[in-house]
Amino acid sequence: MKNFLQKLTGSDSKAVALRFVLMFGAISLFADLTYEGSRSIVGPYLAQLGASGTAVGIIAGLGELLGYGLRLVSGRVAEKTGAFWPITLFGYAIQMISVPLLALAGSWQVAALLIVAERVGRATRNPPRDVMLSHAGKVIGFGWAFGLNEALDQTGAMIGPLSVAAVLAAHGQYKTAFSMLLIPALITLTLLVAARLVYPRPEDMETDTPNLDTGNLPRIFWIYLAGAALVATGFPDFSMMSYHFGKMDIVSATWIPVFYALAMGSSGLGSLIFGRIFDRKGLVILIPLTVVTTLFAPLVFLGGFWVVLVGCGLWGLGMGVHESIVTAAVSTMVPPQRRASAYGIFSAAYGISWFLGSAVIGFLYDHSLPALIAFSVAAELAAIPFFLVVARRQAA
Repeated sequence: MKNFLQKLTGSDSKAVALRFVLMFGAISLFADLTYEGSRSIVGPYLAQLGASGTAVGIIAGLGELLGYGLRLVSGRVAEKTGAFWPITLFGYAIQMISVPLLALAGSWQVAALLIVAERVGRATRNPPRDVMLSHAGKVIGFGWAFGLNEALDQTGAMIGPLSVAAVLAAHGQYKTAFSMLLIPALITLTLLVAARLVYPRPEDMETDTPNLDTGNLPRIFWIYLAGAALVATGFPDFSMMSYHFGKMDIVSATWIPVFYALAMGSSGLGSLIFGRIFDRKGLVILIPLTVVTTLFAPLVFLGGFWVVLVGCGLWGLGMGVHESIVTAAVSTMVPPQRRASAYGIFSAAYGISWFLGSAVIGFLYDHSLPALIAFSVAAELAAIPFFLVVARRQAA
């Protein structure tokens, strides 16, 4: 079959790129419905199975460590082999299978293995998927492509926790909720196979003459990476937050996934709006967003029901920025041939930082909430000078 993408130019090229982003957005919607529905309750689920606060922090951190660190491998393999679709399909399969299996976990240790496996699947598929999206982003705007995908992604992330909340309200069993998530998992895999058949070569959307420089990544990339790593260090996983909500009886088990849904709604809306602003204004938009989102820590760990609700909204906004603008910016710093490796390196450093930060946050939670909050806020604000340097260099 001839690749019809090669024949398209101008507005047709933009239409094809937009359809590709929307199709992948639909995949992301059902994928997030599955695993974010799961993540909205793994904190209290682990607590029910007997895990401590330190264990929850380490599990969450280890999941993010592998979920980001292994992208270094998958990104490098994708870049060397060009097997973007096979690696993406393999990663999604691991991720979608792991979530429903949580219904069968008989101990927190088994649940922890499945939680980590889900993150490993995400690590495997993200770099090649992001490279494919970047080809469409070159045509319609990087911020718009990643922001639109993230908005649909977070729509699923909002529906998933609400669906889980409905199941818990009706049946009161975590295992039943995990079993229900098999349905969107199968839909995700079906749509993914369809996308592979319709768009076998997404790289053909990027018709501009490529930069053939395959040497070292530019210095600006490493400066940007340092700032992003600091942000990750101070950003706790929702499982740590939901553990706190349940332990302190601030939010009931039924309402915890609703709060997570609100956070995901905030994330999706923020990524859509600020993705467009990023295409127009550049990386400078990250600076005020970083300042605003640091407020989530004192709100979620010191507040009551309504204050925690606001804190979750700010936490979700931060997540949307991480998954859209932070990712899109990498594409503007490196040549197309190095994007897979760049995403892998970026994600690996990001994940290591998130793991170390989550472990520290879990430890501080068991000893001092004020110290936890101070650590989170300080790490996030320390990233701003790095973002300023990068924004000024890009503007110049």
